[in-house]
Amino acid sequence: MTSEITVGTLVDSEGGGAAALRASRFNRHTFWCGQSGSGKTYALGVVLERLLVGTRLPMLVLDPNADFVRLGEVRDETPSEAADALRALDLRVLRPRGAGGTTPLHARYVDMTLRARAAVLQIDPVRDAAEYNVLLHLEHEVGPLESDRLAQLLGASDDPARRALLLRLENLGVLGWDVWARGERSAEDVVDERPRATVMDLGGFREQQEAKVAALAVLDHLWATREERRPMLIVIDEAHNLCRPDPESDVEAALTERIVQIAAEGRKYGLWLVLSTQRPSKVHVNALSQCDNLALMRMSSPRDLAELGDVFGYAPADLLAASPHFLQGQALFAGGFVPEASVVQVAARWTHEGGSDVAVPL
Repeated sequence: MTSEITVGTLVDSEGGGAAALRASRFNRHTFWCGQSGSGKTYALGVVLERLLVGTRLPMLVLDPNADFVRLGEVRDETPSEAADALRALDLRVLRPRGAGGTTPLHARYVDMTLRARAAVLQIDPVRDAAEYNVLLHLEHEVGPLESDRLAQLLGASDDPARRALLLRLENLGVLGWDVWARGERSAEDVVDERPRATVMDLGGFREQQEAKVAALAVLDHLWATREERRPMLIVIDEAHNLCRPDPESDVEAALTERIVQIAAEGRKYGLWLVLSTQRPSKVHVNALSQCDNLALMRMSSPRDLAELGDVFGYAPADLLAASPHFLQGQALFAGGFVPEASVVQVAARWTHEGGSDVAVPL
């Protein structure tokens, strides 16, 4: 394995010298940003490919737009050595309902924390005290239950609070969600096996909350098992949707809290984040401020650039100011994973992109 991964060429060097990232410094959190059209997701894919080939680091990709579901499909023009290495890797793609012949993306309700299960049901311990108390007592009586079994127990009772909880389950439609494992393998099971890459396609669920429940279940599980100290690079694309400063639901609040906790404490357990977004001001600052590596692509918003300058003081001001003029595929790399801050033209992908823009009909 290599200590550096080559990701492109230096923009301002004579002859376009090779640009490399220190692979060992991905043991710090990384912030990856660029506005729409900058090549942000494509460039991130380049770095993930190089990490897969050049290291033994397992990664989990939370992928809301199916951009990384083809991470194991090698392009014809890929160098043979890299192509062979990629084809030999254990890469898993989990998608809602097993779309495209992949493994279904499931979460196990019974393994979620009590707080997470209450968040799924939109139960507040104070506001909905009676229903929360039912959930708590059932936990003590028979242990955590899968959603279907929980509904059966509640339906067999004449207790008003239990009937109210059943009504809530039915009204929210939670019982019919595709995300539940119902005895099948869950994403937590897959992640426990530590394949080289696990891509969770969060975009194909019928209900928006299902994607966030799946993400919460896996992140909670990684945190619960953190004492095992098994390294994992956690790549969160469109991080502004999962780590919001202003969550609008209990599930979103729990997700943000968990990601912020991993950002603050996860490094010592081998849980390292890559937060990718085109809206840096919409990512919780307590996660943003923990990132020691920065990859900045074209960004025209003065407000976003000013905030990035405040948070990432190690990024040279003149290079930050040049960001609006970056060409597609150019990125400023700064922080611990480079010897010095530099602008790089990112190399070509070795694998296929999962998503692409829709062309204008001509």
